[in-house]
Amino acid sequence: MKRNHYFIAVPLTAEAKQAIARFSSDAARSLPFRTWVHEQDYHITLAFLGDVPPKKMAPLCEAMAATAARYAPFSLVLAGLGTFGEQTSPRIFWQGVETEETLNGLRHDVYEACTKLGFSLDRRPFAPHITIARKWQGAEPFRPDMLRSFSAASAVFSVPEIVLYRTNMERTPKYEAIAVFPLLGAPMNDNSR
Repeated sequence: MKRNHYFIAVPLTAEAKQAIARFSSDAARSLPFRTWVHEQDYHITLAFLGDVPPKKMAPLCEAMAATAARYAPFSLVLAGLGTFGEQTSPRIFWQGVETEETLNGLRHDVYEACTKLGFSLDRRPFAPHITIARKWQGAEPFRPDMLRSFSAASAVFSVPEIVLYRTNMERTPKYEAIAVFPLLGAPMNDNSR
């Protein structure tokens, strides 16, 4: 039986996706990664859940709705490029975002809620990023200085919600929104910090 994989993520606005897609199109001409992520699949993963048994779906959605409701909408700024994996043959090429404490807090609370429901989650430190390509396959080894000739995509985008996605490996785009959880908290004013 085919299993679906699920994850909780921050979606990107259409404008942010378009900015990354323009950059990706230029970069693909000179950076030989095997696959380039479809524009509609750009996101920032908060928690990768793997398979979600049907009996866990309702409690998961309740927990994510409650977690999201405690946060006010916020903004993120695209910034920087990097890779994960072996330096000479990276498995992931990504676009980063500027550090944002609200995002870090939201991710922490999403993780806590998922752990309480019994999900076994990756314990690596949170490194918020948008995957744009996978699996270096250049004839020459990858060198980090190859990225210096590129200007990363630039955009500021709002985050009004988090989303539960399902992966459909046989489709393009392959990530399907299953449930949306609005950020409903009251915005903080500058005096309350």
